[in-house]
Amino acid sequence: MKDFTHPDVVLCPGGPMLLRGDHVVEDDAGVRHRTVRPVSAVCRCGRSGTLPWCDSTHRLLPREQRP
Repeated sequence: MKDFTHPDVVLCPGGPMLLRGDHVVEDDAGVRHRTVRPVSAVCRCGRSGTLPWCDSTHRLLPREQRP
């Protein structure tokens, strides 16, 4: 039975996409990355130094440049 109190995908306003559970994320080069944590943060601003994962760089951007 699916647990709807904890969605699989959450878009954080101005921040990353949070993935709960097992997912595969494909980066810009087409390389596939499997999530290994209970919750993984995927970069949406495109400026992370650890793409495709979020490193909180979005916090340094002006609000109008955040996702």
